[in-house]
Amino acid sequence: MQDMTLSSTELLLIPALPLIAALIAGLFGWKLKESLTHWICCVGVAVSALLSIDVFMQVLDGARFYGNFWSWVISDHFVVPVGMMIDPLTAIMMLTVTIVSACVHVYTIGYMHGDPGYTRFFSYISGFTFSMLVLVMGNNFFTLFFGWEAVGLVSYLLIGFWYRRESANVAAMKAFIVNRVGDFGFAIGILAVWYYFGTVDYHEVFAAVKPFVEQGISLHFLGWQMDAITFICLALFVGAMGKSGQVPLHVWLPDSMEGPTPISALIHAATMVTAGVFMVARLSPMFEFSETALAAVILVGAITAWMCATIGLVQNDIKRVIAYSTCSQLGYMFVACGVSAYSAGIFHLMTHAYFKALLFLAAGSVIHAVLADQDIRRMGQLRKYMPITYVTMLIAALALSGVPPFAGFWSKDLIIEAAMVRDMGWVSELAYWAVLSGVFMTAFYTFRMFFLTFHNSDRVPAATKPKLHESPKVITIPLIILAVGAFGSGLWGVYGLDIANAEVVQGFFGSSIFVLDAHNPLLKLELEEHHSFLLSAPFWFAVGGIALAYAMYFRESAMPAKLAAMAPPLYRFLLNKWYWDEMYDRFLVRPARCVGTMLWQGVDLATIDKGVIHRGLIDQVANGAARLRRMQSGMVFHYAFAMVIGVFGLLTWLILKA
Repeated sequence: MQDMTLSSTELLLIPALPLIAALIAGLFGWKLKESLTHWICCVGVAVSALLSIDVFMQVLDGARFYGNFWSWVISDHFVVPVGMMIDPLTAIMMLTVTIVSACVHVYTIGYMHGDPGYTRFFSYISGFTFSMLVLVMGNNFFTLFFGWEAVGLVSYLLIGFWYRRESANVAAMKAFIVNRVGDFGFAIGILAVWYYFGTVDYHEVFAAVKPFVEQGISLHFLGWQMDAITFICLALFVGAMGKSGQVPLHVWLPDSMEGPTPISALIHAATMVTAGVFMVARLSPMFEFSETALAAVILVGAITAWMCATIGLVQNDIKRVIAYSTCSQLGYMFVACGVSAYSAGIFHLMTHAYFKALLFLAAGSVIHAVLADQDIRRMGQLRKYMPITYVTMLIAALALSGVPPFAGFWSKDLIIEAAMVRDMGWVSELAYWAVLSGVFMTAFYTFRMFFLTFHNSDRVPAATKPKLHESPKVITIPLIILAVGAFGSGLWGVYGLDIANAEVVQGFFGSSIFVLDAHNPLLKLELEEHHSFLLSAPFWFAVGGIALAYAMYFRESAMPAKLAAMAPPLYRFLLNKWYWDEMYDRFLVRPARCVGTMLWQGVDLATIDKGVIHRGLIDQVANGAARLRRMQSGMVFHYAFAMVIGVFGLLTWLILKA
């Protein structure tokens, strides 16, 4: 061990407790009472959260940990250790993951009550928490990869949790396949790291990056000559595109809404989808030396942020509106990383975790009240029946829209200003206008959803109305806790942690994030004169979006229908999500299905069934195998005799050959 300032026992307990809880619930939950099972999981994750808070406080005081516990793989010079790297970046991720996960666990008690797979669901979400903690706490690329794949596996199980629904199975398979595409690039990137650096240890790789870049090592890839460091970063970023739902690998993320609402909150808020952002920030010592990779990160993030915001404008499923918001906000985080404002990206990751988890759980509270109906066109005036859900969702909506002093304003405004001052040519210019206009659209579709759900006319079906009520405390208490985070985490980050400090080495993140001085946009912002939020363009864009939503949806209004009728092709284009699913179906799914059908009919049926089986070859093989089985008598002297005969035969052949 190198630095034992932090207790290794405490660090090991943080991921171990959710894992133990998951194993107990998964293996023995069918024998235990439901109440015992859910409290085992809730207590396990809650204690993990308390330990994470303790570790975070110690990290604030300067404590660090970097060490290995045991070796996972040893093959000649290839050694993969199991170890941890605890620094400010890891600590803030641990804090966010465990607190949000603990709230989701408690919320699940009320939301999933009576479901046949109740204990199985708790096993999955505890396992999900364990996987994410391994991902963020590891000190090498293979530990990162283990957690990366583990969250992918558990997300597949959770999205398809209601496996009797065909739509859930399709969504789970879609998520699994799309993530495999991204993970293929991710695996290539990790193998390239091992090939060029001879190690997968973070510290060793990061220390070797600058000398490696100075050597000017390049490679040929698909006819292109590129720097090796650019190839590695781009390959790793492909994995981030898949895991974090970036264009064109974003199509699985909205479909993940087929899973129960608690897992929608967990996937979209503090786990899995944020893994890509964390990975790019963690590998900042590598990405900083590739302008091409940074430009790719900016471009993909900007396109995703803008495109998914346009789709969210017209969606009618309450969970899908929030899901496209997640894709868009992840785009903001990647823009921040691409312009080298990694601390701003992680800051937005943290604030987003609270208000996005709150949005999903509040939406789940609404869905629970209206008997599983998710169409906001069949809601309205729910504030009369659900005052706590109403207030908490309003806080989350204001935070997502970027209204001060709520959390989203501080982190989102920092990203937009960083994109404005970072000079990377047309790429940074495009990113700036994409994320700035995205603020207006985000505020509009968020409050469109809010007004149609809680205000506007009462459109709740008559059969549902008598059963409308506020959710039980086991649901509303997590909402209140997350509302505190959605309100105060931005202020805490700016004024408490000094998270936006331009001097990264002296700021909150310290050396856990590396930024070249020539790239640092926060340094340029610090040199400019500070202004109030009233002079901030993002603030007025947010106000404008809310005002337009108010005018169109606060009261019954014919304006939306008139606008849709004025441009039906555009409306259908957005409603059908830019036809991404249709494009994939036409150019990938159908050709693959066609090839599969040809192989089935041409090879399996025509050749094997009609040829091999018809001619009795299988029967002949079976008869030959039956004869050979007679030689396996089980008698030792038979085998000894066969060995002697074999030795004599071999000696005879050697003598004759000589």
